Amino acid sequence: MRYLLLISADEQTAEQAFATGDFPDFDAWLDDLERRGVLEVHAGLHPSPSATTVRVRDGEVLLTDGPFAEGREQVGGLALVDCADLDEAIAIAAGHPASRIGQIEIRPVR
Repeated sequence: MRYLLLISADEQTAEQAFATGDFPDFDAWLDDLERRGVLEVHAGLHPSPSATTVRVRDGEVLLTDGPFAEGREQVGGLALVDCADLDEAIAIAAGHPASRIGQIEIRPVR
């Protein structure tokens, strides 16, 4: 079963964690998933102010600079994993270093 992991946190906290090297186990987490053959994609995103949000209302395309949701916590990355079941996806998400400063939403892929 394929699951999308949406990784989000307070952007300032995440930036500090990466800048100060608070994620020394990130490479080990990534290497483990690659070795097991469950990781399809893992990507970090540019900060939320670089986003463009698109809406179509009454046939008109409306653009907004920045993310759709305003708030301190923003999606900062994603992972696509193919694993046996939700329990395995939960274990993978719990092992991601960003789960210690933010949260990871797990969504099954259709």
